[in-house]
Amino acid sequence: MDLNKIKLAHKELKELQKPIYNVNVIHKESLSVLEKIAVKVTDYVGSVGFFLVIFCWTLLWLGWNTIAPNELSFDPFPAFVLWLFISNMIQIFLMPLIMIGQNLQGRHAEKRAESDFEVNIRAEKEIEVILMHLEQQNELILKILDNIKNRY
Repeated sequence: MDLNKIKLAHKELKELQKPIYNVNVIHKESLSVLEKIAVKVTDYVGSVGFFLVIFCWTLLWLGWNTIAPNELSFDPFPAFVLWLFISNMIQIFLMPLIMIGQNLQGRHAEKRAESDFEVNIRAEKEIEVILMHLEQQNELILKILDNIKNRY
């Protein structure tokens, strides 16, 4: 193992190193207000809390209009036309927002993957330099031991 080789590898490593940035912060800062809203809606709609809200709303609506007296029922059984209309409107408005939010989350995942790959490449280069350095040290130790052996 040549000392010049280690110096060259170390120099290449220094040239490859650039500051590590937090991809999560950069991604958050790059989002517009509307994109931030889309991500928050996507996160909320994909939660158990949203499911429970929709489930309870549906139970109350259908229960009230099935059990309540006819004078108080505003969306009578069996059609539930108003409930279907409102449910479809919620779906129609949420669908594009969820798709936008998922696209933004996918873009963020890609940036994180690229950042992880860069960090892994750097780590691999650093490990390579360290291993070369350790090999050089082993060779020097063996030479020292041979010199000691030859003296005695």
